[in-house]
Amino acid sequence: MAKKHPLIIAIAGMILATACNLVTVTPTPQKALPSPTAPTQTPPAPAAATQTLTAAPTLSAAPTPYPRNFTEEFNSGLSAWESFQTGGSNSPTVNPESDLLAIQFNSPHTWYYAIHTAHEYSSVTINAKVDGSASGSIGLVCFYNEANGWYEFNIASDKTFSVLLGQWLAKGVAQYTPLITDTTGTLEPGILNYEIGLTCLENSLLLSINGNPFGKVDVSKYGLEAGKVGITASSFDELPTTVFFDWVKVSEK
Repeated sequence: MAKKHPLIIAIAGMILATACNLVTVTPTPQKALPSPTAPTQTPPAPAAATQTLTAAPTLSAAPTPYPRNFTEEFNSGLSAWESFQTGGSNSPTVNPESDLLAIQFNSPHTWYYAIHTAHEYSSVTINAKVDGSASGSIGLVCFYNEANGWYEFNIASDKTFSVLLGQWLAKGVAQYTPLITDTTGTLEPGILNYEIGLTCLENSLLLSINGNPFGKVDVSKYGLEAGKVGITASSFDELPTTVFFDWVKVSEK
């Protein structure tokens, strides 16, 4: 099975070094947020972009106790996850099946999120084994907070990766600020079969692919200190797009 995940904003930013060479990236300080006017449903442009959501998320606590450190293999449904969608004319089909999570997109430029509701973390590592179609992106979310925003790390089928700051401007309207967009030799075009990792600390994000660290992003200017973890995936123009999460591992640092 080929697995995939989003990365949809092509923007200038800072350049991380090639895989396995850890580089420090200092993003440009965030500009003041624009007023939440006339949202669009087009893919994020090479600047902060807004999108209309089909539903704004309202997170509630997971119904059953979860340890702070856990591995999710999706063999008992999605009861501990809260899902929402941005962009796209149709909702993706989401199925936990055969001990993995399958997400099929039937409309282009659709973003899917699932946020784990049990705990908030101020220092955490998220790893996931992913696979996907030859078109799309797939990624991880940390420090998700409805009031303050979240970070996400995406890899895409065009060999690019990105780190984004997401924020709600108003109910149903999200803004994405690209912190970095680049390519890496670790990724191959048309392939999304990897293990990806994201470590979120107070002032920095650490990125890894297949267990190999390859980037460090300075986020000290953005002020997110803690929040929930999650996963994300998206479709591009080519349809249908299907992505898979074999497992997600969360480890508090």
